[in-house]
Amino acid sequence: MKAIRVLELRSVWGTGGGPDKTILAGASVRNVSGVETIVCYIRDARDRVFAIDRRARQLGIEYVEVIEKHSFDRGIWHQLRSLVKDREIDIVHAHDHKTDFLAWLLSLREEIIPLSTAHGFAGDSPQERLYYAVEKRLLARFPRVIAVSNPIRNELIRTGSHPERVTVINNAIDHCVFIRRPELQPSVREAFGYAPGEIVIGAVGRLESEKRFDLLIEAFAAVRRTRPDVRLAIAGEGTCRPALEALIERAGLGASCRLLGQQTDIVRLHHLFDMLVQSSIREGTPNCVLEAMALETPIVATDVGGTRELVTDNVHALLVRAGDAAPLSDAMLATLNDPAAAHARAEAARARVEADLSFDHRVRKVEAVYLDLMARRARSQSLPAAAALPQDQQQYR
Repeated sequence: MKAIRVLELRSVWGTGGGPDKTILAGASVRNVSGVETIVCYIRDARDRVFAIDRRARQLGIEYVEVIEKHSFDRGIWHQLRSLVKDREIDIVHAHDHKTDFLAWLLSLREEIIPLSTAHGFAGDSPQERLYYAVEKRLLARFPRVIAVSNPIRNELIRTGSHPERVTVINNAIDHCVFIRRPELQPSVREAFGYAPGEIVIGAVGRLESEKRFDLLIEAFAAVRRTRPDVRLAIAGEGTCRPALEALIERAGLGASCRLLGQQTDIVRLHHLFDMLVQSSIREGTPNCVLEAMALETPIVATDVGGTRELVTDNVHALLVRAGDAAPLSDAMLATLNDPAAAHARAEAARARVEADLSFDHRVRKVEAVYLDLMARRARSQSLPAAAALPQDQQQYR
């Protein structure tokens, strides 16, 4: 039986984010279902900090790039069509609004099936809101969409997607890689410049508005009034860095609150943290929460997106309402003041990752979607009436 050949297609600037972790980690998992994966990134020639290629090489996955001169470079179309033909691709699996559009166009010109994973619809600018509105309507025409959480599934259905065509598959993590080793903590703290007695509250994510690191800094300032031994370390880069730096200065937090920049070694980073706080107002399925669960870092998180599908409040983490600093500071203090309960939640979170949220388990679910799409296409092409249907309906009837 011929292997199913899948092209994971993504367009991103810089170092990427949660979806890129999912794509690369998924491609590195050895398949057992006859699925062969090629990862393709559309890379802007002007991007000087792009790092996905290095991460792909480290994982040993099959990786290719399509280079564009600018965001609307029509020259990528010929490159993509040639790639699909030369590699005999069966399914183009897109992961953002740009590649969703390209996957759909490819399905009208080549014998491929378009599939998308909807990671979320975060963005505040008028341009982003327009893109996401168009993307949701386009996804309603896809034969299948994977949503990383039930709230995203509900939004897709609200905007026209058929319920039977939207499958929820939460993000996951490789629990064999993400392991806490307590003996590493002293050297990691020393390397980052923290003293042994300091308690470090950590956060990880793009420095963008939906992450609400401004609220986290405000909550941290409140915690510091009763716990002067705590420190806040935020890992990530983004457009909000100047505003966050100004906020830290206005709050008089000085060296107690630091922006660490982009950190690629998340396992090492968590050996710095005594607690992980996720302060977002929007999320798909937050990878930072999954990473903290696997690394047994006590968690405080806002109850947004798919977070509740990962953790149960007061069992695996403390969940609070989004958009308000006060609940964050209260939960942070509760975690600091009851370390035994925090440790018990961290252990329960690790056990949940091992049982239900392993990456191997997720890959099997995604491969089941691939197999189903191919089976449906085979059935539709065998029907005598199929030849009378438009090409896109012939494939997915």
